[in-house]
Amino acid sequence: MTATEPQASLPQAPLKVYWQPGCSSCLKTKEFLLANGMEFESINVLEDENGFKELEALGLKLVPIVARGTDWANGAVFRDVARIAGFEWSGHDMLDPADMLQRINGILSGARRFAAQIPEDKLDDMLPGRPRSYRQLAYHVFNIPDVFLDRVEKDMPYTYEALASVLPGAMTTKQDLLDYGASVQDRFNAWWEGGGRDTDFEQPGRVYYGDVTLHEVLERTGWHCGQHTRQLMLILDRLGIEPDGALKDADFAGLPMPENVWDNEKTFDGALA
Repeated sequence: MTATEPQASLPQAPLKVYWQPGCSSCLKTKEFLLANGMEFESINVLEDENGFKELEALGLKLVPIVARGTDWANGAVFRDVARIAGFEWSGHDMLDPADMLQRINGILSGARRFAAQIPEDKLDDMLPGRPRSYRQLAYHVFNIPDVFLDRVEKDMPYTYEALASVLPGAMTTKQDLLDYGASVQDRFNAWWEGGGRDTDFEQPGRVYYGDVTLHEVLERTGWHCGQHTRQLMLILDRLGIEPDGALKDADFAGLPMPENVWDNEKTFDGALA
């Protein structure tokens, strides 16, 4: 090769997405990459024994993660995902906080209705392909805005562990679960009326998954609990129960909901999609 001949570029490390079934952020991350024409190696960490080992090598113990070699991003922050994948992303329009509050109220009201419909003897049935029960899923829906409120009202750390769906020991009955959901919704509205509407939503979100504004954290609170509420409706459908006041597309309007309810690779019954 002469000095004037161009050097061949080095091969690029493959793009990888680490995920698990039923994970709303994992699904949304995969759909985002596919919508932008990106091919990637899909690694279900609950089925691929090397998946968690590769994450541990990056110093990580959570999903979704998008990685290319040793460069990685949490899948919850799309601008970081786009950087890893190698394309430009200009973001999307967000609802204003007042409209988000309205959406979240509708979602929480629906989640409370749907959780009430799950038979008590079915609450500890497990979701397919994931170590999470129906009871834990319902708790998670209510816990998502609760963790947001702890952040804005008490300045508590917004951590991955806080959203791990570990039920308090005293929460043993379905009524306990429903009472928790009601208390979270009441607290959410009390915060808003007590000064929440005047919050600076452009301030840093200070969350575990990346550099985002509090407005983005509020939006994620909405679509995250909304996605899992859609999964509660899916559970009722599988149990042969008509959801009481099923939520429609209009109830999620303006929130960046995933296209699929469970996953784009695995059906709720565990088969390949």
